[in-house]
Amino acid sequence: MGLYRERGIVLRTIKLGEADRIVTLVTEGRGKVRAVAKGVRKTKSRFGARLEPTSHVAVLCWEGRELDVINQAEAIDSFRSVREDLDRLGRAATLLEAVDLVVQERDENARLYQMLLGALRTLAAHDAPLMVPAFLWKLLAAEGFSPVVDVCVSCGDDGRLVAFDLGEGGALCADCRRGLRVSPEALVLLRRILGGDLVAVLAEPASPAGHEVEHLATLALENHVERRLRSIGVLNQG
Repeated sequence: MGLYRERGIVLRTIKLGEADRIVTLVTEGRGKVRAVAKGVRKTKSRFGARLEPTSHVAVLCWEGRELDVINQAEAIDSFRSVREDLDRLGRAATLLEAVDLVVQERDENARLYQMLLGALRTLAAHDAPLMVPAFLWKLLAAEGFSPVVDVCVSCGDDGRLVAFDLGEGGALCADCRRGLRVSPEALVLLRRILGGDLVAVLAEPASPAGHEVEHLATLALENHVERRLRSIGVLNQG
């Protein structure tokens, strides 16, 4: 145990006592870290505003047995344009929750940290309607679940694919169909997300195919973590 410096993104915070908060961050070198920020709820706090969800910060922490303690926090990216736009903030909340559910405490995962940082920077630059489905599918792929979307996952037929089944692990043809019906447009979009056309996808407007792909991504991630995504319901209410 001792002092360490890290860069991280604040995933969530909860109140502790009258003046403190427990801050959960995904960090570059230590995976997920939970740390106490003492006195940050006081009006004279030196760094309370820097430790809000979506904030990208450099922190100096003391490693504890269960919870670390944040001694210093310096802002790197505040993502103000995300926080001040309800649509972007709703999308960001889903990204933060998904990463929080997937990344384990003290399990180094620099790739997911970089993925989340890149996604937030993209959202800060422009409101990308397809950010959530694209990010969730990329997150699942990084976790080892990349669905088969070019041929029928059951029989290998490369003809018309009409359904998608999480248990089978991908798309299904008319003869093997089970699970959810899926449109050709949604499958094309999913192939583009998984196949390296992400920049172009994130520049596109919302679409029925995008809603399909987002629904499938939500189901797939919830199946993977065995939890419901609470932020999806909040986002869809808007």
